Amino acid sequence: MTIKEVQDEIVEEFSMFDDWDERYQYVIDLGKSLPLIEEKYKVEENTIKGCQSKVWLHGEEIDDKIVFTADSDAIITKGIIAVLIRAFSNHKASDILEADTKFIDEIGLKEQLSPTRANGLVSMIKQIKMYALAFNSQEK
Repeated sequence: MTIKEVQDEIVEEFSMFDDWDERYQYVIDLGKSLPLIEEKYKVEENTIKGCQSKVWLHGEEIDDKIVFTADSDAIITKGIIAVLIRAFSNHKASDILEADTKFIDEIGLKEQLSPTRANGLVSMIKQIKMYALAFNSQEK
């Protein structure tokens, strides 16, 4: 499945909910199902700067694809990073770099977040792209 196909699937799932209370609950549920980051990666260098909550993100390349794991000390934030990991994990670095993030706007997530959480969302995306950039430059 391509990144775009995964993103379209996420947009479709969010469209099934009538209001933001249901969507928030879905985000929380996604956070609960997030594969947990190993404790050894819960270090300062894996903390995403710009997030109001603590968010750890780790990426490693396995079989030419970047696999992300993450955790957060806040339940909504954990759900947000779970959505992003679902969209971008298990894809090639070059595909992650080329992918857009319009699906975030399509599900209306950014508008529903406080300004500090919205900034955190941007920081999470930026960090995912930075991992992809680092792994992509190693491939060349």
